Amino acid sequence: MAKKIEQSIVDYEVARSDGDEAADDAGPQQGGGPSAEEPDIQHMHEHIERPDKLYGATYKIKTPLSDHALYVTINDVILNPGTAHEIRRPFEIFINSKNMDHFQWIVALTRIISSVFRKGGDCTFLAEELRSVFDPRGGYFKPGGRFMPSLVAELGDVIETHLREIGMMGNEELDEHQKRFLEQKRAEVAGGDQAANNGEASDFPDGAQLCPKCHTKAMVQMEGCLTCLNCGESKCG
Repeated sequence: MAKKIEQSIVDYEVARSDGDEAADDAGPQQGGGPSAEEPDIQHMHEHIERPDKLYGATYKIKTPLSDHALYVTINDVILNPGTAHEIRRPFEIFINSKNMDHFQWIVALTRIISSVFRKGGDCTFLAEELRSVFDPRGGYFKPGGRFMPSLVAELGDVIETHLREIGMMGNEELDEHQKRFLEQKRAEVAGGDQAANNGEASDFPDGAQLCPKCHTKAMVQMEGCLTCLNCGESKCG
């Protein structure tokens, strides 16, 4: 039933049932209940100071474009150590090489990428952006038949590999049915390919085409359709 208010409102309070008042009298709950104090979870942000010790990994990049290899080191910071919320996040990146031809843009790129790492949030977009950079002079093939459109693209591939290892990106693995299918197709073409190479086995047939999805020379004609023996990509859907 509605009640008409004829005077000015000067104060108010929330009406509670008897059950709520009894719970207040009993005090805070024990054993990690809803009213228990939540832990202070630390997230990655740009104001986190660099610890004296960081954990990381170094990746070697050897391309046919240079006589000297590049060594990419990515260091990680561990947040909330020793708790259920412990996570590992990238903090900085360094690139070293004896080749000084690319010194300026490598230093600039490492500083920008490190700044993005320290900002926090989702930094997985860096891998995709770098991998989409193409060299106008042409790319190169890595051992195993994988095509790299540029040196910058391989840096993006290294970053993606590292982010997968620390759990920031999921692994795009094939299911069991797809794995068995590809193993069967590889076995079908393995005999003729080994004979053509005088007994020297290779990962994929020599006549394989470049796959537009995984950038690997692993697409072969099977049952009237181009199918990738590396990732399962098929022109027939």
